[in-house]
Amino acid sequence: MKAKYGVSLERGPFDKRTADYLWMLMFGALSLLVMAAIPPLRTPFMGPSLVFMMVYIWGREFPNARISIYGVVSLKGFYLPWAMLALELIFGNPLLPAILGMVTGHLYYFLTVLHPLAGGKYIFKTPLFVHKLVAFWGEGTQVNSPVPRNPQAGVAFRGRSYRLSGSRSTAPSAEQPETNTTIPSEQPNATAGGVAFRGRSYRLDGR
Repeated sequence: MKAKYGVSLERGPFDKRTADYLWMLMFGALSLLVMAAIPPLRTPFMGPSLVFMMVYIWGREFPNARISIYGVVSLKGFYLPWAMLALELIFGNPLLPAILGMVTGHLYYFLTVLHPLAGGKYIFKTPLFVHKLVAFWGEGTQVNSPVPRNPQAGVAFRGRSYRLSGSRSTAPSAEQPETNTTIPSEQPNATAGGVAFRGRSYRLDGR
């Protein structure tokens, strides 16, 4: 479930916003840890809470998407977190992790979407160190990133390359502009007319 809805968020609202997606996960994890420090809200494992947070955000981003639960009930994406909460109640699982996850998801969605749409100032921006972390590792892309992507990230080898024609080219480094370093091979004589071989020819009768 985490992979399904997490990938849907990453390819949908967070497309080309890798730093924002990472910050959403970091904010959710930190918020859940703070809640777990309160004795009445303490739970031994916060994994389900993080999953419910992502499902809640997905439901708010895709409110009209049609979801089928076990092939029996079909509902809109907006009601998916509440349907999953009802399933937790039916199966006898504790409801506290699910509720904490939904509260965390609503808090993130309120600070990033609802509050700015209501005319409030958008103050919940992705920190600069998250942008630098994404740029350093070179994972994903970020639209309007305040830091440039590290050109050395993700490069396993830089060196000379050879063309099949025998000419040699050198891959441009990050500090030097890309220039054509191909050494031209020896050109054939213009009178050759594209003939690869010239010599005696013999007819089949032996002459």
